[in-house]
Amino acid sequence: MTLALTKLTLSHFRSHKLSEFDCDARPVALYGPNGAGKTNILEAVSLFSPGRGIRRASAQDMTRRPEALGWKLKGMLQATVGTQEIETWSDEGAPRQVKINDKASPQTRLGELCRVIWLIPAMDRLWIEGAEGRRRFLDRTALSFFPDHAEAALTYEKTMRERNRLLKEQIRDAHWYRALEDQMAQSASKIHTNRTKTVEHLTKAQEQTQTAFPIAELEIQQTEGAIPTTEADFKEAFAESRPRDIMVGRTLVGPHRSDLYGAYIAKGVPAADCSTGEQKALLISLILANARALAEQIGTPPILLLDEVAAHLDADRRAALYDEISDLGAQAWMTGTEMSLFDALGDRGQYLEITEENGISQSAAS
Repeated sequence: MTLALTKLTLSHFRSHKLSEFDCDARPVALYGPNGAGKTNILEAVSLFSPGRGIRRASAQDMTRRPEALGWKLKGMLQATVGTQEIETWSDEGAPRQVKINDKASPQTRLGELCRVIWLIPAMDRLWIEGAEGRRRFLDRTALSFFPDHAEAALTYEKTMRERNRLLKEQIRDAHWYRALEDQMAQSASKIHTNRTKTVEHLTKAQEQTQTAFPIAELEIQQTEGAIPTTEADFKEAFAESRPRDIMVGRTLVGPHRSDLYGAYIAKGVPAADCSTGEQKALLISLILANARALAEQIGTPPILLLDEVAAHLDADRRAALYDEISDLGAQAWMTGTEMSLFDALGDRGQYLEITEENGISQSAAS
């Protein structure tokens, strides 16, 4: 069974006052002028997975202006465990809530039911900007394979903040640090293990397929020194780094200091040194590899969100992308300014025209 949203309703969400979409499991092509609200639909779909969605926005920022009443999303999810009715909403900027089949549920449950991965224009500079963005990309990919990855990351961040507070206060008594560092080490080891396995999944998925997109070599690197791997390694690293950390007032070792190195294998060139088009193609290759690996792991491909992806590809690469999505059997939500960008998709897809009038997004099936 293909994982797919077969019905989607946006109420007071961004530019959408009330928009309803009835779909099947085929790829969905959204086309229309810039500013019409296409990306807002992708953001809505991304919120059927845990987290803050493709824009990493607050719940308050997602509400439609000027009403600011809050927002609600409803969807019928065709999943491996059967059709699930999902609602997620925020009342006047409050933290978002989730109901599954009319029962309150934690966001982590969404990660078990619905795997969603995306590629958006903001990610185009992934290889040439700071390590934080690459860690976020790696962690989001890890979350698609390991739904408990978010919990480990949140625990690590929380305990690291407490440790940093002690460091800033120049506390030197080791007793104050041990309990925090034990908890940090446990979470850090889990994070590193998940990241390592994620790179292995992506590498294997790239090696086992024929693709029109370049294959990327991936490696997790540490900002400085060797990368701790086991819980015991992290405990030792935190303890040894404590005097230096006290001097600067923050934690200088751990998974928050890792980086993801990427290279274009066929050319032997670091991704950061590739052309803009090559960097985009490498990203698409990784997103497709992620989807293929997930399909093998859970028996169905994830939902794909590809924002303005067609505009940056030539006709041959666009056709190759649509072929791979169709062969994968994924429901991909894609945006573009013109319907002609999706000509090579043909009747393998479904098409929605998105327009805007007086600040309100509207849609019509084509």
